[in-house]
Amino acid sequence: MIYTNSDGGARGNPGPGAIGVIVRDEGKILTKYRGFIGRNVTNNIAEYEALIKALELASNYTKEVTCYLDSELVVKQLLGEYRVKNPILLELFLKVQRLQENFDRIIYQHVRREDKFQQIADEILNEELDKEVGPRKFIKKK
Repeated sequence: MIYTNSDGGARGNPGPGAIGVIVRDEGKILTKYRGFIGRNVTNNIAEYEALIKALELASNYTKEVTCYLDSELVVKQLLGEYRVKNPILLELFLKVQRLQENFDRIIYQHVRREDKFQQIADEILNEELDKEVGPRKFIKKK
């Protein structure tokens, strides 16, 4: 069994978006991936794009995968608990469905952002956004 942690984010929602993915076995990271996905994407689109890349990468290693995501919406849509109403998300949802055919077994699991592997996926997506659009600016509250 291989494990993936994927994260997608957009600064501005919608805004510039990127993804971060790690593929790992029990204790070792096998590969990391980060990529810029566009200038006008939503967080939900970025989360789906990250999962798609995670499935593509995982298919190089195994036929059984557990995918960890911090997007409860995406996990619940994939498990059939929520309907996919947005046409753009539906297109991405269907792409995930097609990628599932490469596997004998897939588990989708929601994970909190505090998970150490999820934090790595988040860090690499933010590195990509920093590279493409500049570092985040934090405004001090008075």
